[in-house]
Amino acid sequence: MNEKEEIAINVEHVTKKFKVYYDKPNTLKERIVFWKNNKAEERTVLKDINLKIKKGETVALIGVNGSGKSTLLKLMTKIIYPTKGKIITKGKLTSLLELGAGFHDDFTGRENIYFNASIFGLTKSEIDERLDDIIAFSELEEFIDNPVRTYSSGMYMRLAFSVAINVKADILLIDEILAVGDQHFQDKCFKKLEELKHSDKTIVIVSHSLDSIRNLCNRAIWIQDGNIKRDGKTNQVIDQYLKENK
Repeated sequence: MNEKEEIAINVEHVTKKFKVYYDKPNTLKERIVFWKNNKAEERTVLKDINLKIKKGETVALIGVNGSGKSTLLKLMTKIIYPTKGKIITKGKLTSLLELGAGFHDDFTGRENIYFNASIFGLTKSEIDERLDDIIAFSELEEFIDNPVRTYSSGMYMRLAFSVAINVKADILLIDEILAVGDQHFQDKCFKKLEELKHSDKTIVIVSHSLDSIRNLCNRAIWIQDGNIKRDGKTNQVIDQYLKENK
């Protein structure tokens, strides 16, 4: 297999800018009266990012809040798109970026499994085959036919994670969601990620839990002020990050 075939995620010269509006009018009257005050500032969150993630790598994106790491993850999922540059992914992709994204509060956990899994591209028959495994992993058998509006944030996370890992995608993107929930289920999630790590899946995770990252990831990418500060072996990158962010 050549190098090109091994690349799961290819980020080429990616820049992402957002417009931040100040004193933005909320009503038609305010728009007419205060139209001159509609000021906007353009912020560059990511600046000419280049990186390649190979198939089977487990990679952490680290950095302080506002550094751009979560934005980079969202760009990989194509929830948002680069201002400049491009991101190419190879293989089926699933993500855990926002707790319960794709869930409908008025429907049951069981119904939301079907909704959420279909968003990830599964057919009804495929969901039928995996339904018992999803429910069993979530440990929500007692509550699975209750509306998800009655769920705690930890229960939301259990269900969302259980669906995502049973999609059996080639690439799994995770953003800090594992910080939610009790220690037992967090440990269970990381154990499952360890299994996926050794099954040739590509995992990219954003987390402030540096100890967990040390145990799980074989590579870390430190994002600072929209730039890649350092990219390398996990322990070396984290040690330097901690040294400069005491």
